[in-house]
Amino acid sequence: MQHRYHDPSTGATLALSVGGTTAERRFFEERSTPLLTIAWNRGPAQTVWVDDTPLTVPPNGVVTLMVSQTYRFERPASLVYWRFNREFYCIVDHDREVSCVGLLFYGSHGTTVLEPGVDDQRRLGALLPVFEDEFGSVDTIQGEMLRTLLKRLIIILTRLARASTVGDALTQPQLDVLRRFNLLVENNYRTLHRVSDYAALLHKAPKTLANLFAAHGERTPLQVIQERIVIEAKRLLLYTDKSVKQIGGELGFIDAGTFSRFFKAIVSASPLEFRSNRGGLAPRV
Repeated sequence: MQHRYHDPSTGATLALSVGGTTAERRFFEERSTPLLTIAWNRGPAQTVWVDDTPLTVPPNGVVTLMVSQTYRFERPASLVYWRFNREFYCIVDHDREVSCVGLLFYGSHGTTVLEPGVDDQRRLGALLPVFEDEFGSVDTIQGEMLRTLLKRLIIILTRLARASTVGDALTQPQLDVLRRFNLLVENNYRTLHRVSDYAALLHKAPKTLANLFAAHGERTPLQVIQERIVIEAKRLLLYTDKSVKQIGGELGFIDAGTFSRFFKAIVSASPLEFRSNRGGLAPRV
């Protein structure tokens, strides 16, 4: 079953798919329609390929996917998934309401996969028919009602993400610093490559950030920055025919050689080797 709400005056869009025949997105072909995705797997474990990398979604698992990701699910018929744009609900602008930025979305741990317990499965199961009913109620407050339901869904999942990835290791102010760091990296990784750049934006010492990430059991701040750059580099290598020089320039490197050395140090393959071995488009000379 497919449901869709669209407000032509604002461009706000929310779509809900229950047991569809396809569940995929090709970012570089669909970048004009940027949508965040929340997918709930109600069947047995299945694979989702995210930017050409397989990821296992467990039974009743929930995965959140970013606007810029390319993905394809193995068994769409088992999925319930919501897609929405910033015009419908901007998670950054409404972060005081849902506190999901840098945790559920834009997190430093890569694609978020959650495993709801019995209580959260019950909450999700109770929320779904309310969504479906509201899609059938076409009136002047339909958009606001759907927005309220989406907010509740995000809050349920954010609480789950906080409990499963953070626990009691950090205070709320410390967690907020990490979340702000993650969002800053997402917005600036093409131009800012040093931890000190982000520490200055946060009015913190680089050592303070390092200690927070260590307490969280995460990678170091530098690893987060570098891995975000590499993720984008891989996408450009896989899904475009841009040259290594062009890609390096887009990502803030002074020349192709500097970018290639950076990429190989982390991926253990040169950009051209990665493109060739992963079946990307032929490099442009």
